[in-house]
Amino acid sequence: MKKSKALFFFTLFLSKSVIYAQPRTGNDVTTPLHAMRPDYTVPYDPMSKEAIKKVLDKVFDYLDAVTPAQMINKQTNEEVNDLSKMDTNTTVKQGDYRLTSYEWGVTYSGMLLAGETTGDKRYSDYVQKRFDFISKWIPAVKRLVTTGVYKNNNYPFRQPIEPRALDDAGAVCAAMVKSQRMGVNNNLRPMIDNYIDFVAKKEYRLPDGTLARNRPQKNTLWLDDLYMGIPALVQMGKLTGDKKYFDDAVKQIKQFTQRMFNKDLGVYMHGWVASMEVHPEFHWARANGWALMAKVELLDVLPENHPGRKFVIDQLKAHVKGLTSYQSGSGFWHQLLDRTDSYLETSATAIYAYCIAHACNKGWLDPMAYGPVAMLAWNAVATKVNDKGQVEGTCVGTGMAFDPAFYYHRPVNVFAAHSYGPLLLAGAEMYRMVEKNGFKINDSGLQYYR
Repeated sequence: MKKSKALFFFTLFLSKSVIYAQPRTGNDVTTPLHAMRPDYTVPYDPMSKEAIKKVLDKVFDYLDAVTPAQMINKQTNEEVNDLSKMDTNTTVKQGDYRLTSYEWGVTYSGMLLAGETTGDKRYSDYVQKRFDFISKWIPAVKRLVTTGVYKNNNYPFRQPIEPRALDDAGAVCAAMVKSQRMGVNNNLRPMIDNYIDFVAKKEYRLPDGTLARNRPQKNTLWLDDLYMGIPALVQMGKLTGDKKYFDDAVKQIKQFTQRMFNKDLGVYMHGWVASMEVHPEFHWARANGWALMAKVELLDVLPENHPGRKFVIDQLKAHVKGLTSYQSGSGFWHQLLDRTDSYLETSATAIYAYCIAHACNKGWLDPMAYGPVAMLAWNAVATKVNDKGQVEGTCVGTGMAFDPAFYYHRPVNVFAAHSYGPLLLAGAEMYRMVEKNGFKINDSGLQYYR
């Protein structure tokens, strides 16, 4: 009988111990439910400088390995270093990405900013090496072009030698001017002058001077072209001191905004066609990113006393206010901003992270309001960097259409080059932002303190 009683009380003690040892998640009396950790789909805490740099370095290591700056003989695959041996068999060694594409213009700008912000010289060396390589070989190629050795237009460095669209010229031109101004390269002026001659004088425009294209319809405005044109113009204005470049850039912002900005939604349509009575509005995320980045690039160098500066800042604020209303709970933005059944897209999210963080750091936006938006976006983008350093979830190059299916079903691919520059820019600017130690978690919520 005594044994049975002892066993009963021992069993009771064990059962109570088990009950009280369990986590106190039962009710609001035993647990502060408001402090429980939610199951976030992307990291929520502010990322440290060290963690940001780790992401940047992983992407850098991949890009450095897969973008060789080298000429080879395509018949023998042997490297060619001697300019006098340049012939029609000489070509750029193929890597994963094209060294003179507009996407790589953004990437060069990202490398320059990452080098400046983190102090890691490898990033600026990346730019110096590739721009020196391009500068070295273009004169040799041009000699063969002008003497008629090439019988068609398929020759190395065709884009910088003979640009035919803003995509061929603007982004790389802007990066080259930045590199020249920073002293990273000092031999780029001939290429810069050729690029800007096309952007400022040869690109098709509407009668009022608005940059335009004749595809897919005659007299079409592409929102993308704000970035393909404005950074080159304003960087040239900074390089030369000629006010005409600033005036042209501000005019582009005003005239695109007048035709394409939806004030009620706070975002831009992708395309506008002069002959259309009704303009179908498809608010493509990456094009809105290019427009936002164009404003940021303009404000970076636009003189404080320029009469258009207030308009650009006001439009930046209106655009960011609209964009942030569409950020998803995962930190990403959708392919079509206002259509939540369209997929979440990486490159646009990276662009927004950069532009918003940069504008906060510059004082154009209130970091208390928008700092957490930028951090959440950066945290989201960082989850898309795979073990190789590739960026996933990026929409491939995209033209223009006036139906939703076109945008909904654009493929994504790790070799879509559009995310790499924006990711480098975003990481560099977030690195700068966290240096100020403004981010704190307060009552479970991410806050930024001035």
